[in-house]
Amino acid sequence: MSSLLIAFFVSFVCTIVVIRSQKIHQRFTADLDLNGTQKFHKTAVPRIGGLGIALGLTLAILYHYNLQAVANEELFMLLCAAPVFAIGLLEDLTKKISVRTRLIFTALGAFLAIYFLGTQIIRLDIPGIDLLLLLSPISIVFSVFAITGLANAYNIIDGFNGLSSMVGMITLLALGYVGIEVNDPLITYLSFSMVAAILGFFIWNYPRGLIFLGDGGAYLIGFWIATLSVLIVARHLEISPWFAVLINAYPIWETIFTIYRRKFHQGKSPGHPDGIHFHSLIFRRILNDTQIKSENDFFSANAKTSPYLWVLSAFAVVPAVLYWNSTPLQVIFFLLFASSYVWLYKRIVSFRTPKWMHLG
Repeated sequence: MSSLLIAFFVSFVCTIVVIRSQKIHQRFTADLDLNGTQKFHKTAVPRIGGLGIALGLTLAILYHYNLQAVANEELFMLLCAAPVFAIGLLEDLTKKISVRTRLIFTALGAFLAIYFLGTQIIRLDIPGIDLLLLLSPISIVFSVFAITGLANAYNIIDGFNGLSSMVGMITLLALGYVGIEVNDPLITYLSFSMVAAILGFFIWNYPRGLIFLGDGGAYLIGFWIATLSVLIVARHLEISPWFAVLINAYPIWETIFTIYRRKFHQGKSPGHPDGIHFHSLIFRRILNDTQIKSENDFFSANAKTSPYLWVLSAFAVVPAVLYWNSTPLQVIFFLLFASSYVWLYKRIVSFRTPKWMHLG
């Protein structure tokens, strides 16, 4: 418990220090682009919120390691996450790191996780596919692809105050709970320590958006969750491999649907900024940004956007936790989630939003 408090308070204090000192470092750390397609803030805001999370997490794990003197896997987890966070933070500071470079460094972190932690996908409970995954090269490539993709997915959904950070906490709590169910202290501790570190940042990010997560924070959270999702299935055969899919259904499906929509429906590059993600549509169509007249109206609409997606994410996470050992049920709920997502998206984009989504 003491190390979790360290993760929270270090993240909390570091984040407020960054906010209070932003005039000193603003030209390097602030998001000054207020006109981009995915920009929903009105003033320059520091985008290095991941710094507090990383520092809180690191000090907490070092303290826990010193206390236990046996938890080498925790230090390995930090080592694997280091290049992922570093390249994201460098992008936050320079705004010049390409998506390809960030993905390469994230893939490096995934390779390290496979080598040091055994974070490898060896089954999906799909006949034929499981035989292919028995071949180590195929399994490694698929594992790296999955971890890298999910880390990038968290950066994609990081569009509004508290969105990806709360989705991350919901998912990590699910991982921690199942870790307790299968008596895995490593998964449990790594999940809850990240929740504590994110919470120290979240208090300052939501609802007013005093600081942003940034690429460093988003990639770090996404990579941490992706690695733990694969690791818990690899360490416990009784857990359905689709548990790792269903608890991450929202960021996974948001990414897949975005690639399909932009590349095949619009004929555009999936890597370019996009202004019609699900969260963007909720802001523009449900909360009606055309009626925003003041800064307070803007902050109110921004803050009201994220809870829609928190609830959407929970609709996948809850059944994943309830039926973590049943592949058929996990697959059924994933298909229900994906079809519901597509149905809602089509209704909103065509100005036929269901009335129950308008909360007055």
